Amino acid sequence: SLAAAAGVALVATMYGGLVWAPTERTMGDIQRIFYVHVPSAWMAFLAFFGVFVASVAYLLTKNLKWDRWGLACAEIGTVFCTAVLITGPIWAKPVWGIWWTWDARLTSTLILWLLYLSYLLLRDFLEEPARRATLAAIFGIFSFVDVPIVYFSIRIWRTQHPQPVVMGGKESGLDPNMLWVLLLSWAAFLILSVFLAILRVRLERGRDELRELRRKWMLQSEPRP
Repeated sequence: SLAAAAGVALVATMYGGLVWAPTERTMGDIQRIFYVHVPSAWMAFLAFFGVFVASVAYLLTKNLKWDRWGLACAEIGTVFCTAVLITGPIWAKPVWGIWWTWDARLTSTLILWLLYLSYLLLRDFLEEPARRATLAAIFGIFSFVDVPIVYFSIRIWRTQHPQPVVMGGKESGLDPNMLWVLLLSWAAFLILSVFLAILRVRLERGRDELRELRRKWMLQSEPRP
């Protein structure tokens, strides 16, 4: 099952990140947070892309299943983006000497987190399913604009944040063992995310069915003239 696969992959990731991967020459053991920080960022981007796809699909079809998938992806992406914002300063303090700096990468990532947190809050303020789904879809498409800004920020502007070590050009690169652990960590997070998204969609579908039954019951209970 996906749950078992996610569990095995996460345990393997912990072993790889703490034991198998070599210690980075200049940063030492603090660099091992890399195996959580970077895959979390990748998963946040992927989940927010899922929100974008689901939002477009809902606006085209008006099928609420896409709204449920958009909600599930938004929640998962927000969790991983939160992990990025927490692990980043923990890594930055011993390496840069500061917890935070308002450079392009960090600021745009914080804005990204705030946008999708707003997406989730917006849904809580709207009761009518179709209206909630439509406004959430529009906001979900708008919010995705910040994802490429975050991704390309360190390529466009000079930032405190390091340049990418994967697909970053001639000067980039990783020790092969580090790269394998990084990919393993991303795969573990991906499997876990798919598992959680399926559960979340099922839960939201059940809630929608319960709301519909409650609405029908209230209509039948209203006194007739």
